[in-house]
Amino acid sequence: MTAGPVSVATGRDERAVYRARYLIAFAVVLASVMELVDTSIVNVAIPHMMGELGATLSQIAWVSTGYIVANVIILPLTSFLSDSFGRRHYYVGSIVLFTVASFFCGNAQTLEWLVGARVVQGIGGGALISTAQAILFDVFPQEERGMAGAIFGMGIMVGPTLGPTLGGWITDNYSWPWIFYINIPLGILAGLLCWEYVPEPRERTQRFGIDWLGLGLLALGIGALQILLERGEAKDWFASGEIVGLALAAGLGLVCFVWHELRTEHPVVELRILKDRQLAVGLVFGAILGFALYASVFVLPVFLQNLLGYSAETTGLVILPGALASAFTMPIAGKLSDRMDSRPLIVIGVLLFLWSMVLHSHLTMAIGPHDLFWPMILRGVGLGLIFVPLTGVTVASLGPRQMALGTGLFNLSRQLGGSLGIAGSAVLVTHFRETAREGLREHLDPTQPQVANWLAQVTAGLQHAGASASEAVQRAHALLTLRLEQQASVLAFERIFITMGITFTLALPLLLLFRTGRVSGKVEAGH
Repeated sequence: MTAGPVSVATGRDERAVYRARYLIAFAVVLASVMELVDTSIVNVAIPHMMGELGATLSQIAWVSTGYIVANVIILPLTSFLSDSFGRRHYYVGSIVLFTVASFFCGNAQTLEWLVGARVVQGIGGGALISTAQAILFDVFPQEERGMAGAIFGMGIMVGPTLGPTLGGWITDNYSWPWIFYINIPLGILAGLLCWEYVPEPRERTQRFGIDWLGLGLLALGIGALQILLERGEAKDWFASGEIVGLALAAGLGLVCFVWHELRTEHPVVELRILKDRQLAVGLVFGAILGFALYASVFVLPVFLQNLLGYSAETTGLVILPGALASAFTMPIAGKLSDRMDSRPLIVIGVLLFLWSMVLHSHLTMAIGPHDLFWPMILRGVGLGLIFVPLTGVTVASLGPRQMALGTGLFNLSRQLGGSLGIAGSAVLVTHFRETAREGLREHLDPTQPQVANWLAQVTAGLQHAGASASEAVQRAHALLTLRLEQQASVLAFERIFITMGITFTLALPLLLLFRTGRVSGKVEAGH
């Protein structure tokens, strides 16, 4: 093995960095929002892509899966890659890669071309989140770290919300390639600003040699796990040999990765950083945040579009107030977390999220967009109070050289928790729907007087509208079955929302394990 990492002072102009800190924040958040929008913007255009590229639903799913798999593999490597190429070069290079890949996505003539370009796009996009966070924590002084987290958090919350709305509008008014072309001017602007203003860290760790085995095991373990979570529901989970194989590959890859990284002198991901209890607890809490947040974000559009018939654009407008509430709350949370223990803010945020989920659990087929306004506001304010303090507290004991690794691992934990939440919610919706269906059938027996009277009235109405007697009876029973399925689905979604709220609330005792609740005061790393 060649020589290991060496720390080298970069001699940057701290006064110039301080003066440009908000311009730097604008540049890196612009790049982050671009990446986050692209994660969700594709979903609304999938039917159009299927038609033009002649792909099935399972084939076109790789357009999203390939991007996310590449993204999560890169996340824990961002610290290593920043050290290897220099942070500014790596970050700007990632923006360029993402932007160029966006052009090739828009020009794709075949499914294979599109999936390949999306994988490259995911490789570029992996740096745009975690490295942006590390840059912000570096260029803002210690006493403004909460504000740095708030600026970043606004992009994190608003980006995924804009995706479906923007994607629906672009697809309806133009064509699906433009959901990728829109990245080109934004990428050029973000790249130029970052090249001009983003500094190198105060100390740069020079690396000599690459841990190829660790890199391969990481790609195997994380990649197989993410594909398993993405495709498990469609493949009926462990009834599928493919899913069993992915589970074995993920387990073997991750176990061997951890064993190798803890034994090698110069690992590609320094897992020994997890000895820092502050970071380790934050990663667990972040994974639970991702689980509850992504699951609730995933099932609400499904409820609105599949059951209520909302368009993607209308669904985005329903969700938008919550994102704006988060954007409004985060600067306040950032200011407060710079001045006080952040844990009470996180507790209040989790309880507001629970309250929102309780309100979500009373949704019916008769609701309108206005009925979701206050539940979405509550969820948005709650997440705004959670995200900024939690991120700051998680990395509170890390030094500048550890920041990129810490933020990369935090974003990875949230992403994997989110993937597990989406996969778990899909399973639970199916289970809850079946349970509710069986329970409702006992009360919708056609031999019961109330049900028989309802069928008779509907049958009479259909006959009055011109249907024959036999056709009217058949359609009335079909309508009863439809109502049964709709109500079973409503009950299933209601249970999902309350389950996510309770799950997140049960994580609150983890806050007691933090060594400090301050985000701007250094603490000693420890177990």
